[in-house]
Amino acid sequence: MKLFMRQVAIIDYGMGNLRSVHKALERIAKNNAIIKITSNSKQILAASHVILPGVGAIRDCIRELQRLQLDHVVCEVAKQKPLLGICLGMQALLTCSEENGGINNLGLIRGNVCRFDIQHSTNGEHLKVPHMGWNRVNQTLYHPMWNNIDQNSYFYFAHSYFATPNEALVIAATTSYLNTFASAIYKENIFAVQFHPEKSQHVGLQLLKNFLDWDGQS
Repeated sequence: MKLFMRQVAIIDYGMGNLRSVHKALERIAKNNAIIKITSNSKQILAASHVILPGVGAIRDCIRELQRLQLDHVVCEVAKQKPLLGICLGMQALLTCSEENGGINNLGLIRGNVCRFDIQHSTNGEHLKVPHMGWNRVNQTLYHPMWNNIDQNSYFYFAHSYFATPNEALVIAATTSYLNTFASAIYKENIFAVQFHPEKSQHVGLQLLKNFLDWDGQS
């Protein structure tokens, strides 16, 4: 039986671990996917699965998406096919961010992006910002993206800001650091994570495999 060939577009707007994401996808896709790093809107819209990665400042992220006219492309993708947001790519999907004095984001999921409060300690231990390293991810609901991933698995994080969705029902997982925050969110064809699956070893690869197997919705 011939397997369906996935067409995966990793959106290139100059920010993100593009090569790392590409290599991770190659490891799990084998010969069942064509993976492209691209800023070409036609290639992105023609893909079966789209990834919006990102590291850095949200102002630069939104500005570059707008400059390349990819902001509208991302919004169109979200209506049609599976879209995975990673780290800054997750934050960009919300309504706004308090970073850089306040930025309007893409608004695909209602909510804000807030900074961790540095003046905080847990059990006498001073926790630093940015939140960097391995931490547990508590799955709050069933979703195909969690297939074969154990509850409270460790994923790799690197961020100073976190998502605060307006509605709890879009939260797919939480993580504790300074406070409990949404480490994964979803809505219809969108699934987005604050951690880096491409840096999270076997559980991260499993999540990327689940993304390739996911046809959207939940």
